[in-house]
Amino acid sequence: MITGIVLFFFGQGPIKGFATTLIIGIVISFLTAVFLTRMMLEWYANRKNAKEVSFTTKLTSSWLRNLNIDFLGKRKIAYSVSLFFIVIAIAGLAVRGLNLGIDFSGGRNYIVQFEKPTNTEDVRKPLNNTFGDASAQVISLGTNGDKVRISTKYRIDDNSQTVDDEITEQLYNGLKQFLGDNTLNEFVKENLVNTQKVGPTIADDIKVSSVWAVLISLLLVSIYIFIRFSDLGFSLGAMASLAHDLMWILGIYAILWGILPFSMEIDQSFIAAILTILGFSVNDTVVVFDRVRENQTLYPKRDKKQVINEALNETLSRTFSTSMSLFVVLIAIFGFGGDTLRGFIFALILGTILGVYSTLFVAVPVAYDLIERRNKKKAIAKNAKK
Repeated sequence: MITGIVLFFFGQGPIKGFATTLIIGIVISFLTAVFLTRMMLEWYANRKNAKEVSFTTKLTSSWLRNLNIDFLGKRKIAYSVSLFFIVIAIAGLAVRGLNLGIDFSGGRNYIVQFEKPTNTEDVRKPLNNTFGDASAQVISLGTNGDKVRISTKYRIDDNSQTVDDEITEQLYNGLKQFLGDNTLNEFVKENLVNTQKVGPTIADDIKVSSVWAVLISLLLVSIYIFIRFSDLGFSLGAMASLAHDLMWILGIYAILWGILPFSMEIDQSFIAAILTILGFSVNDTVVVFDRVRENQTLYPKRDKKQVINEALNETLSRTFSTSMSLFVVLIAIFGFGGDTLRGFIFALILGTILGVYSTLFVAVPVAYDLIERRNKKKAIAKNAKK
């Protein structure tokens, strides 16, 4: 909900619409889960011929139950793995950088559909001559090779009324060898699927607002965790987990853009995906923290490490069930949702996987280490006073 509200206030255009849909979905999901589902179960239970309702099958009745995995005992190994990949991510960001979309860099996007598969390098060469010093970037969309996205900053500062039509005509002339006998009008109607223009001033504003959106989301989530659990250790553990997920995803996008056969641009949709990921990840973390607090209340004399490990094992089934449900839906959208959605969905898929890992091996272990270090300092200070 927090990330949805931040997206609504900082997003623009379709991102604001996405945020609205996200908020409405969360509210409706809450109402149906808390009230409608309970009402239906009570109605069924009050029937004379009601039978016992089983929420598992023979196959899943023992799924991830009665486990005794020492998550905290493996935390140093997990820290090393996370640090290793974060270093790789930083190297990727430093060497290759991110592929900024025109939302952040300014420019024009043209999505062009050809009748036959074409090579992106063959398309790019004549366009570089057409657009002069402003080079053109050509990315293949989909797996058929007959659709490309052409990006350029050519005459982006030109605000004359005829500039868009002039550039479209230049684009047509540059691509004429791939269009057969199509005229300019036929090119616009049949081949030119979509056009987009973002000026440099607007791009800078969008970039700044997107950074603020991410930072404010992290801050609000941190405050929420602190208020809910009244412990700075839990709050910092959640923040470490979210920062970990963010670095991994940025690193993967820096390393793989231009290699995978779909767009991996950093644009407003990517920011929406990042904030959605952060919301999902912290939701999973809150569930585990809740169980930790509950177990600490039930067993105050037990060793804290044992209590936390039990909480992680007890919630593991729920964690994998919710994550797998989301993962299956995302895979379906990734496969059948169209080319323009794949970069957005790919970020969500990465976030779903990383969210599970970071909850188990980053958020809770970091919170445990911070709380233990604080308790040791208090014990040393108390002994010093004696």
